[in-house]
Amino acid sequence: MSEKIISNKSNLQVLYEDNHLIVINKRAGDIVQGDKTGDKPLSEVVKEYIADKYNKPGAVYLGVVHRLDRPTSGIVVFARTSKALPRLNKLFANKEAKKTYWAVVKKEPANQMDTLTHWLKRNPKQNKSYAHKNEVPDSKKAILDYKIIKKLQNYSLLEIDLHTGRHHQIRSQLSTIGSVIKGDLKYGADRSNKDGSIHLHARKLTFIHPVKKESLSILAPPPPDAIWDDCL
Repeated sequence: MSEKIISNKSNLQVLYEDNHLIVINKRAGDIVQGDKTGDKPLSEVVKEYIADKYNKPGAVYLGVVHRLDRPTSGIVVFARTSKALPRLNKLFANKEAKKTYWAVVKKEPANQMDTLTHWLKRNPKQNKSYAHKNEVPDSKKAILDYKIIKKLQNYSLLEIDLHTGRHHQIRSQLSTIGSVIKGDLKYGADRSNKDGSIHLHARKLTFIHPVKKESLSILAPPPPDAIWDDCL
């Protein structure tokens, strides 16, 4: 299991890298892929890093495999070859990549550990998902497991394993049980974090390498911050 960060002049936090893929510890505030904001996406920063490191004169190939919400930090995987991309896409689509998240919440859940099942309905205009106990039109089933792994002075640290990958799933489901993620104004937090982040972090990813067929388990250190520091 690797928690080593490879430093480089582009300030990317590279957690793992080989000829087929590259794994980045995304900072809160970065967008993974270009959007209507026009802000420079992480994918372009990674391309520049690869071009510089390997002295590539032409266009750099990089495939976006999955995304993280902009205010969320943690593990993001990119494919470095056209051979690896469809294999990684299939792996994620078939839920063969085990994702574990950390979330810091103000109100501790009623149970030490539990499985949450809801039906999520997305509102594109609000860029928000609403959780329902029962199925409603155009909703998708969302399931996660959580457990409280540490009690901080004013917060609790939850470890979350996803069974499904829905839009804003963790944020919406935790909010529905009253355990809003710190800083998440969209889902009911009292106040925002100064840097616009939320205390949700893609902590660990375990999967079989798409080419080497070896098991990879990657850990991403949370951002440098007093509350995250207390979680370690």
